[in-house]
Amino acid sequence: MKSLLEAGVHFGHQKRRWNPKMRQFIFTHRNGIHIIDLQKTLWMLEQAASFISDSVALGAKVLLVGTKKQAQDTIIAEAERSGSFFVSTRWLGGTLTNFKTIQSRIDYLVELETRKEKGDFSRVTKKESLKLEQAITKLNRHLSGIKSMTVMPDLLFVIDVGKEHIAVAEARRVGIPVVALVDSDCDPDLIDYPIPGNDDAIRSIRLVTNKIAEAIIEGQQRREEIETAEVEIALGDPDAEIEEDAETPAVAVVTAPAVEAVAPASEAVAPAPAVEPATPAPEAVTPPPAVEAVAPAVEAVTPSPAAEPAASGAVAPPPATEAPQPEAPAEDTPASTE
Repeated sequence: MKSLLEAGVHFGHQKRRWNPKMRQFIFTHRNGIHIIDLQKTLWMLEQAASFISDSVALGAKVLLVGTKKQAQDTIIAEAERSGSFFVSTRWLGGTLTNFKTIQSRIDYLVELETRKEKGDFSRVTKKESLKLEQAITKLNRHLSGIKSMTVMPDLLFVIDVGKEHIAVAEARRVGIPVVALVDSDCDPDLIDYPIPGNDDAIRSIRLVTNKIAEAIIEGQQRREEIETAEVEIALGDPDAEIEEDAETPAVAVVTAPAVEAVAPASEAVAPAPAVEPATPAPEAVTPPPAVEAVAPAVEAVTPSPAAEPAASGAVAPPPATEAPQPEAPAEDTPASTE
C-alpha cells in the first residue's frame, strides 16, 4: 500500500473527464481531481497477478502493450525481463484479428535479416541494399517485440485503455482476456481484470508493470517445475509405479482369487466334463461292433462239424456214414465196369 501511495497510483484525472463507470473505484476527489481507492487497487492488482501467474503456469503467452511515451521504456524492459511479447511503438491494426497478414510480414522481416547475415546484400547494388536496410529498420520498429510470436497470445496486458482501444477491441473480438491499468477516465467494463490506477505517471506504470512481470516469471517457474516433474515421472517414477502395480495384483491373485479359483476347481472335478466323457467311453467299448463281430465268430465255430465230432461220440457216426457213401459208389462203379 505504501509503495502504491508513493508511486502516485491513487491520482486520477480531473472530475470533468471521469467515466461514471469508475465510480466504484473512486475514493474521493481533491482540488478537482479524483482520488482512486488504493485498497481496491491493491486487491485487484493481486487478483490480476494471480490470474496471470496461473495462466502462464499452464503455458499461456502474454503480450504487453504500451505505446504512450511514459510506458514505452518500462514495457520493453519488463517484457524482455519476463520473456514476453510486447508492442511499444504503434499497434498495427489487425495484429490479432488479421494475424495471418501480420505473420507474413514477420516472416518477411526474418527472411531479410537472414539474407543480411549471409551477406546477400553485398551481391546487389548499393541502392537496392539501402532499400532492404530501410525495410528491416521499419519492420523492426513495429514488429521487433512480436518477431518470435508464431501464434496469437493468450493474454493481453495494456497500459491506458483509452489510447489502446483498438488493441482492446481486437482482443475482445477474438476472445483474449485483457488485464489493464485503468484510470478514472476509462471504461472498466471492457476489461476482464481492471487495475484502477494512474496510467500517466511513469512511477505508477513502472510499479504495476513490474508486478505483472513478476507474476509472469513466477508462472514460468511453476511451469518449469511441472515440466520437470513430468519428465521425472516419464523417466523414473513410472517404472516404480509399474513394479508396485505388478506386485499388488500378484498378492491379490495368490490370496483371494487363488482360493476362489481352487474352490470352483474342486467342484468342477466331481461333475467335471472330463468324468462324463470317461463314462461314455466304457459304454462305447462294451458293445463295440468289433466285440459283436467276435461273438458270432465264436458261435459259428461252436456248431462247426469239425469241433463237435471231436467233442462227442454220438455225433461222430453221422459224418462217418456220410463220408463212406461217396466212397462206396466210387468202388461200385469200377465193379460194374468189370
